[in-house]
Amino acid sequence: MSTLYIYALSAAVCLYFSACKSDNGKDELAHHHHNHEHAPDDHDHHHDHDHEGDDEHDHEHNHEHGHAEKEHKHADGEITLEPEMAERFGVTTEKVTPAPFSDAIKVSGEILSSPTDAAVIATPASGILSFRQGIVVGSKVNAGTIIAQVSASGVTGGDQNLAAKASFEAAKRELDRLRPLYEERLVTASEYNAALRAYEEAKAGYSTAATAGNITSPISGVITSIDANQGQYVEVGTPIATVSASTRLTLRADVPQRYYNRIGAINDALVALPYSDTSILLSEIGGKRITATDALASTVPGYVPVYFSFDNDGSFIPGASADIYLRSADSANLISVPLSALSEQQGQFYVFVRLDDECYRKQLVTTGRNNGSRIEIKSGLTPGDDVVVTGTTTVRIAEASGTVPEGHSHNH
Repeated sequence: MSTLYIYALSAAVCLYFSACKSDNGKDELAHHHHNHEHAPDDHDHHHDHDHEGDDEHDHEHNHEHGHAEKEHKHADGEITLEPEMAERFGVTTEKVTPAPFSDAIKVSGEILSSPTDAAVIATPASGILSFRQGIVVGSKVNAGTIIAQVSASGVTGGDQNLAAKASFEAAKRELDRLRPLYEERLVTASEYNAALRAYEEAKAGYSTAATAGNITSPISGVITSIDANQGQYVEVGTPIATVSASTRLTLRADVPQRYYNRIGAINDALVALPYSDTSILLSEIGGKRITATDALASTVPGYVPVYFSFDNDGSFIPGASADIYLRSADSANLISVPLSALSEQQGQFYVFVRLDDECYRKQLVTTGRNNGSRIEIKSGLTPGDDVVVTGTTTVRIAEASGTVPEGHSHNH
């Protein structure tokens, strides 16, 4: 959550509470003024007769007022947030219920393209490279889309493919001339075979695509890398870009060797994408583990690779790194809350428990294991507690405002 967002939210909440206090003050002033308007001088002669009644009334009023003050007292540490305010700023809660909890190991890794879904685009001729406008990493292309052109115009030595074209056309004309003569036995077989061989060699050295200078994508997908520069001279067969169909991707997670004994139990992975606030559980998009544990397969000393294959839902960029929570089978039932429920203050963790529609309590908790989306609560909560899971910052700001709800008391 950005600092700017927190500042803006704080200002909105504080303005709201200030407005409430201001309205209360205005109501009290209006009430006081109203009482004075109803005590004119021309009714003074009734004062002596009503004095005894007034004393009785004042006694009852003071008694009721004292009773109301007791009811208005608020338990220490409780926080006020009116339902309308909670709804406006997205405050939601979750009932605490013991449930299975997936343990996790936090590691780093990389998103890889599947070899069968990627293709390298190479130049069909030598010359100066010129990419089409709008072709950049991340561009979507279809099979046959022209992504660049290459031209030998102005290059020393000229366009070699034009020379190949001339040789091919000459060889074809010679073969066409000799074919009917050979059929009539007017030329020898060796002469005809020599012309046929020359034609095939010229044909192999000539490319219609190279003559046009167009470089096209062989598959539909997304351009994941550009390996040459605009205006660069390239030889025939030079790779200039890579395109990935991105329909099926591979995740490589690098697990420290100290967790080697736990690798066998890993069956899922939660991937936190570095370029967004999204975390995705691979099992929800067709993910499955595809390799057995093999420490010898590691390319990074001290780490063991674990691979998953999964469907790309459009959220993943091949080649990107990511934080990964490798999950094992669910453990016994325990209490946990979403990570969004936690509030850290001076090195300690708290959650906010809703007591009723507009009253909350800050509760100190002891945390345990973290699986990337939820965290174990070892102490501080009991089943049935109604814990704030979104809008925690709003409740924390309300705590700082020190507002006390009238008519509420949770002292027992």
